[in-house]
Amino acid sequence: MATSKDSGNKSGGDAGNAQKGGNGTPAKRGFAAMDEHQQREIASKGGQAAHQKGTAHEFDSEEARRAGQKGGEAVSRDREHMADIGRKGGESRQSAARNKEAANTGKGARQGGKDE
Repeated sequence: MATSKDSGNKSGGDAGNAQKGGNGTPAKRGFAAMDEHQQREIASKGGQAAHQKGTAHEFDSEEARRAGQKGGEAVSRDREHMADIGRKGGESRQSAARNKEAANTGKGARQGGKDE
């Protein structure tokens, strides 16, 4: 037996998504439609309430260490990303050494520090 609630909704989708935005995507509603400042204010109030109630989660140093370790393991699985990081570090170190050498000799890096 069909109720008045589901009659006429044959698409299987949510009837609330019938409104479309300008580019064919569902229009933002509620929290998503607010600007970032409003969202942060509301979220901040929720965090403050949780702390006052005593149900807020706070990391201790051991738990934070384990979380950081897991993140590091996840990142290091991407070999290409790790190679990029290493390459950038090497380039930065090499550049710093060149600049230091140029400053110590009082000559530009292009001259290579050779006496004339």
